[in-house]
Amino acid sequence: MKKVFLFLAGIICVAVLNAQSVDEIVKKFAAANKYEKAATLKTIRISAKMSMMGMDIPIEMWMKNPNKIKVVQNLMGQEIIQVFDGTNGYLVNPASGGTTPVPLTKEQIVEVQRNNLFTNPLDAYLKEGKLTLEGEESVKGKPAYKLKVTIDPANPMTVFIDKASYLLVKSAMTVNQGGASMAVESYPSDYQEIGGILVPMKTTLSATGIEMVTTFTKVEVDTPIDDSVFKLK
Repeated sequence: MKKVFLFLAGIICVAVLNAQSVDEIVKKFAAANKYEKAATLKTIRISAKMSMMGMDIPIEMWMKNPNKIKVVQNLMGQEIIQVFDGTNGYLVNPASGGTTPVPLTKEQIVEVQRNNLFTNPLDAYLKEGKLTLEGEESVKGKPAYKLKVTIDPANPMTVFIDKASYLLVKSAMTVNQGGASMAVESYPSDYQEIGGILVPMKTTLSATGIEMVTTFTKVEVDTPIDDSVFKLK
């Protein structure tokens, strides 16, 4: 009985220590990214370009606190629009043969909200019980905390937080594209402080041997943005 008690006590102790470690990582991640300041901002507007296979695709992003987001990609003169107005989300994709807005799925809205710079995503995952510490792993030669995010149990996402800076340096997940599974890795870098918040000015995404590099060319905070921007006409 004594051995059983000690065994169970050991399991409980490990669980408590793990929870405390995750909580501490999330707090330091929030401080490093200056989310306390980000929560006070009204708007963020970003101009960017995505370089892929010899092409540069212009991107414009509008964000309005707490969760309104619009992303427009200009692909060879055609605008691909993703927008979430705080309640509903829509996609307009002329490249797929239509200009009629199509409602975003729940999963697509989650993807659009990944662009939200006002809130700490790890804090939300932690409160929802979807964040666990999986140990440590080196990312580009530097030690990082490895955290599993179980948004979709079938396709969990793994994020890597640099041990020295507490900034996100890598995320990895498997997505389904046209019925096929595809491993996707993302590497944010070149962090800069703009308007009191920290922004990764460059993100390198790798999928099935194809590399896409998104570079922020301009970031503006608290520039007035009318709610009509998030409505599709």
